[in-house]
Amino acid sequence: MSIEGAVFLGISAGTLGTSLLTVALIAVAHLILRSWLRGRAQRNQTLAASGTEGERTLRHSLAHGFRGALGPLALLIWVHGLHYAAATALAELSYRDVAQHALAALDGAKGIGTVIAVVWLLTRIGRTVEKHLLAIPARTETPWDDVLLPILGRAARLTLPLLAIILSAPALAIPERWHQLFQNAVSMVLIGTVAYMLFQIVDAVSNLVLRRYRIDVRDNREARAVHTQVLVLRRIAAVVIGVFTVASMLMVFDSVRQFGTAILASAGVAGIIVGFAAQRSIATLLAGFQIAITQPIRIDDVVIVENEWGRIEEITLTYVVVRIWDLRRLVLPITYFIEKPFQNWTRTSAEILGTVFLYVDYRVPLDELRAELTRILQASKHWDGKVNVLQVTDATERTLQIRALASAADASEAWNLRCEVREKLVRFLQERHPYGLPRLRVAQIADDLPAGDARSARERSPELA
Repeated sequence: MSIEGAVFLGISAGTLGTSLLTVALIAVAHLILRSWLRGRAQRNQTLAASGTEGERTLRHSLAHGFRGALGPLALLIWVHGLHYAAATALAELSYRDVAQHALAALDGAKGIGTVIAVVWLLTRIGRTVEKHLLAIPARTETPWDDVLLPILGRAARLTLPLLAIILSAPALAIPERWHQLFQNAVSMVLIGTVAYMLFQIVDAVSNLVLRRYRIDVRDNREARAVHTQVLVLRRIAAVVIGVFTVASMLMVFDSVRQFGTAILASAGVAGIIVGFAAQRSIATLLAGFQIAITQPIRIDDVVIVENEWGRIEEITLTYVVVRIWDLRRLVLPITYFIEKPFQNWTRTSAEILGTVFLYVDYRVPLDELRAELTRILQASKHWDGKVNVLQVTDATERTLQIRALASAADASEAWNLRCEVREKLVRFLQERHPYGLPRLRVAQIADDLPAGDARSARERSPELA
């Protein structure tokens, strides 16, 4: 019998030879591919030793990419080559039922292997791109690439495998009853990935803007304005992205899409009902937008609300948190700052005047008291050197009312300055002019006592009579 006529389970010798030759060609192709990819990687590694820093980084990334592509490309060649070799032999198998089941299994294995190889390849490419993008910010001094390039690298690493699944899905030959479920699952994962990247971009852009404006410095009015706007807009963007993401995921399913169409058909009635139900919520949101645009308050503003002194710590679309001086938190609805009056001590400037009132005797030398105030302010670290005034603001039948005015850079400094000035002026009067401190005389006390008690008080304290 000739070689062409030899058979094995119905398979001719020529077909078996073709299958074996195919396997041998696959092995040769694998060796050639490995040699070529390793050569390219080695060449780029050699070229990376010279050139600029950017060229070296690019060459290292290419070398890493060529090495990483070997495994998935080899798997792709072996999957398709072995499928062709086995399918060629099974086509002549005498057991037709066994051959049909074996061919179906081979098709499924080829589809799974193709998906694995493509996903593996694009995952390796995504990681190489991410690694290269992460290396770029170290060579530059611009701030934007420190924030945006890592996000782009993460996007490449996450989206390329999803793209691989979408491109290689036809190779799986999914049954019709599972095809829609698979398509919906991939669509939802893709929508979620895009939404995640949008959230990352919003956070990155906001952080990039906020990095340029620090609020932990003395003159931070502009920075506080920018922080207020950016934080509010970031929350708005997050809400919008979340709403559109959920809507997009729901619209993937036909039943939900029909339900949405029915809601849109009755949009007039639904709009009226929602408008009445959400009247206060909408007013609150509009108040949040108004606060962000007109800015009657900003982050870290010093305010007096509900008879409490504090700083604006947080501004949201619905409420404002005020950090009171004793570290308590006062939470107020956002509409409070639209509808009710309040004091904002840092609306245009953080500078503020501090006042100290003293009640002294008529005999106190005012010029010496003014000189002492000047000396106290010049020695104080809390005074900004702008305002230094001492005035007699009232005169009664018993005492003079003295008001000392001094300026400070902000409310906290003004408080410390007032306490310091009050304490040192009183000490000055005690040490230099003790007669100037107000004292209640017996004659004054007697006005508020019965006649007998007043007479006995004078007798017990004749020096004060």
